Amino acid sequence: MTGRAVPRRAVPRIVDVAALAGVSPGTASKALNGTGQLRAGTVERVRRAADQLGFTPDGVGRALSSGRSFTVGLVTTDSFGRFTIPVLQGAEDALGAGDMAVLLCDTRDDALREKHLLRMLVSRRVDGIIVTGRRTDPRPPVDLGGAPPGAVPVVYAFQPSARAGDTSVVVDDAAGAADAARHLLDLGRRRVGHVTGWQEHHSARARAEAVAAELGDAAAGEPLFGAWSEQWGRQAVDVLLRRHADLDAVSCGSDQIARGVCDRLRELGRSVPEDVAVTGVDDWDVMALASRPPLTTVDLRLAEVGRRSAQLLLDAVDGREVPSRTVLPAQLVLRASTLGS
Repeated sequence: MTGRAVPRRAVPRIVDVAALAGVSPGTASKALNGTGQLRAGTVERVRRAADQLGFTPDGVGRALSSGRSFTVGLVTTDSFGRFTIPVLQGAEDALGAGDMAVLLCDTRDDALREKHLLRMLVSRRVDGIIVTGRRTDPRPPVDLGGAPPGAVPVVYAFQPSARAGDTSVVVDDAAGAADAARHLLDLGRRRVGHVTGWQEHHSARARAEAVAAELGDAAAGEPLFGAWSEQWGRQAVDVLLRRHADLDAVSCGSDQIARGVCDRLRELGRSVPEDVAVTGVDDWDVMALASRPPLTTVDLRLAEVGRRSAQLLLDAVDGREVPSRTVLPAQLVLRASTLGS
């Protein structure tokens, strides 16, 4: 650390940080705000000085001087938070580096409430908005009221926009489901059923089509569509075993369904995975790890979706060009429901 020693003040100021770091107040401000072209050593020296003095930047003054609010809105239709919380955590990881706050808004699947919340965010002069939800079906673009086009950048996370050209970050969950089916075949399974959620949901149809293409002649008939629930998983086992006594694996469209499948197989005296191997999709800890046995499943990498969405939003806020669609790969997570103990 260079520069002269500065006596402690009750409320340290930027000039105190600058003096301790041996730089001008303007340079200290740029280092703490992440603006300007500064050497990494200078930035580190200023930040260490700020930490030593307990200096906290004035958020109001920073916003006024930059013309930005350093806040981002995150609008979701996922009231339960199953998909939103990981996306939010990933977004905060990326936005925290720039000291930006996130305002979380739950629309509760109400179009009028969504419209009100979006206009509220615009009136608060947020720097940008991330829109997410619990489904993968393309959604209508958001209505920002009277805001000029492009004035408030918007990125759609997990649930893409239906409008061409809008910036969306999605997961290739169909390829992930196909990976799980291929894993079952690689284990030597030859009669594989597929149980998934509502047929009107894009994710259920896309995953079922990918699994069917991967399984080929090993598929135990047509995919079974139903609810995204453990109860449906239990019921589907009875249907599959009536039709296919030689069933030796079940590919499921979600972890909830897979957990119900495992429970029903155990009740019927079928061992998982020795008699019937089971896979899920989501890698939702509450389901995947609590299942007996723990589930082999497909991680949708929702935190990475949030991080990438926030990074693209920051690029858009800074005036940089961003792609209209980013597709992230899913990841197969192997556990005891296919590999055994």
